[in-house]
Amino acid sequence: MLKSIIGKKVGMTQVFDDKGNLIPVTIVEAGPCVVTGVRTAQKDGYTAVQLGFDDAKEKNLNKAKLGLFKKNNIAPKKVVKEFRVADVAEFSVGQEIKADVFKAGDYVDVSAITKGKGFAGVIKRHNFGMQPTTHGQSDRTRARGSSGGQGPQRVFKGMRMSGHLGNEFATIQRLLVVNVDAQNNVLLIKGSVPAVKSGTLFISNTLKKIPVVQEVKAGKAKKK
Repeated sequence: MLKSIIGKKVGMTQVFDDKGNLIPVTIVEAGPCVVTGVRTAQKDGYTAVQLGFDDAKEKNLNKAKLGLFKKNNIAPKKVVKEFRVADVAEFSVGQEIKADVFKAGDYVDVSAITKGKGFAGVIKRHNFGMQPTTHGQSDRTRARGSSGGQGPQRVFKGMRMSGHLGNEFATIQRLLVVNVDAQNNVLLIKGSVPAVKSGTLFISNTLKKIPVVQEVKAGKAKKK
């Protein structure tokens, strides 16, 4: 079964659970996606399903991508991505994948290009601590300090310094799906996800271990 989908970040809001607890959630337009290709072990050496999301104009696609859609008689899509699956027997080109592949209570990993924030210092970029705000240090409180030591007097590659922040591919793992609106293809995911508003999201079943919820009844803990 395919537990993956391509979506678009709409924004954030808050909802209340059955106990009245406030939960911050991200609204995600999840699909509908179209199966644009099926990869088999016999032909490709691996099994995967290729999904397309969000309609595109033909003039904005190159000939290679446009040829793929015309060959399969599918409307052009802006985003195309493959997702690995164990068995592709139940999938066919042109099949539609909707948000109902997930249900409330599922845990997902969300990947996207993070929001670009331009040039940033080490405090904002790497969470460094500030220097002492003593007399004579008014212009050094947010500086990173010395780069060298008693060893070779050079700066080693990979040291954490000021530089470009954001605009990189990132994944946030094990996020809870609070609610699924299958009719409108909307997911409510607890917490924040990468990407700007209207940015593309790649959502898959989590690879991390799902936490065990315990209920205390009559002095005994029971696992769900």
